[in-house]
Amino acid sequence: MADEFRTTFFFGPEDVPERPGVLRCLFNTKKRSWKGGIQVAVELAEAQLERLRERGLLGELLEMLRARVEPETFGGYEQRARDLFTQQICRVKLDLAIEKGLAQENQAVGADAFQQELDQAVVARADAIRQVILAELDV
Repeated sequence: MADEFRTTFFFGPEDVPERPGVLRCLFNTKKRSWKGGIQVAVELAEAQLERLRERGLLGELLEMLRARVEPETFGGYEQRARDLFTQQICRVKLDLAIEKGLAQENQAVGADAFQQELDQAVVARADAIRQVILAELDV
């Protein structure tokens, strides 16, 4: 079903001011049959993001980067990789929301939505997530 949608990353991750411990990314999404697109804010609990990092997903990526870039530039790549990792996790969560069905209206996917499904989907897509990040970093 996600193939019926065209999704563009807009911005993030950023803290949600009124909700400590929650980050969000914003995406523009348009279903082919819709006349216009919508904005979807995808929230992610920092605790869930940390769990996914601890599963080795980010660690493996950072080790790949460390082997491919000069030591003096690694710090910049590391921060950008962390942001891209968060963006990709939010994108997976958006895909889960699309699979459940999105109304044609601006909306938010809350931090508490799809927690278990997100963990499973991210682990299943770990290689694809790493490849997107490495391509974005051009390494």
